[in-house]
Amino acid sequence: MADSPHHHRVMILLLLSFLFHFAHCKTLKRDVKALNEIKSSLGWRVVYSWVGDDPCGDGYLPPWSGVTCSVAGDYRVVTELEVYAVSIVGPFPIAVTNLLDLTRLDLHNNKLTGPIPPQIGRLKRLKTLNLRWNKLQDVLPPEIGELKSLTHLYLSFNSFKGEIPKELANLPELRYLYLHENRFTGRVPAELGTLQNLRHLDVGNNHLVGTIRELIRIEGCFPALRNLYLNNNHLTGGIPSQLANLTNLEILHLSYNKMTGIVPFALARLPRLTYLYLDHNQFSGRIPDAFYKHLLLKEMYIEGNSFRPGVNPIGIHKVLEVSDADFLV
Repeated sequence: MADSPHHHRVMILLLLSFLFHFAHCKTLKRDVKALNEIKSSLGWRVVYSWVGDDPCGDGYLPPWSGVTCSVAGDYRVVTELEVYAVSIVGPFPIAVTNLLDLTRLDLHNNKLTGPIPPQIGRLKRLKTLNLRWNKLQDVLPPEIGELKSLTHLYLSFNSFKGEIPKELANLPELRYLYLHENRFTGRVPAELGTLQNLRHLDVGNNHLVGTIRELIRIEGCFPALRNLYLNNNHLTGGIPSQLANLTNLEILHLSYNKMTGIVPFALARLPRLTYLYLDHNQFSGRIPDAFYKHLLLKEMYIEGNSFRPGVNPIGIHKVLEVSDADFLV
């Protein structure tokens, strides 16, 4: 039965009531203070469109560009802050960590420097943290493991150093972890394998060591992992047959390491394997025929190894390019 005119009137009144309530709610002083501190801090003067004192708007002025607010009780709170690609210069603004209702923080493609402050752990409701394409450095604070709601973490294309903190394994909702193009050293923590929802792990283009066998040593590890990028590091050892236990794996990128041994037949049993990059290592022997008969395998790069003559690649070798579309959430 079609909706009645009365029903439409009720819905319109409810919507108008909400909009009136939103417009006349005061913005929480904590959030007003934090964003005005950010606005006035050195290096943030490029945010020229932030007019007025209230970041959520005051009835006459609209909300500040890149600021999203929501009603929480009798107040408006800032839930999203997206200020990217505007050449913001200077250290990570600690005042951001006072925005305790943030679910999304996107400061990518700026010129932020220095470390991520340990106060980042205060943002318990944060789901997306995007700081890629900056000049951030130093070690990652272990407090990042306190962001229990986090699903997407983008820290690629910075200058972070030290070891990848095992505290990242304390993020039960984490699905996408981008750490490539940094200066991380040491081993990839095997504890990451306990993340039940992790779909994408990219630690390529760092200075990491160790073996895949160490990475997958925890039984039942990486149950949801689809894409594993370990390329351009200093990994050694071979490809263990146990890697075939990661049955959701679609992309395995091992290019430009120091790995040795043969390619195990078991790897060809990965039902969803679509892209396999083995090039520029020290692999040897033959590649089992099962790889060439795999129904989904589109590309297998093998150059720069010591395979026997007659071993052929699959697909046409092309440069892998990363576009902004790969980061849409």
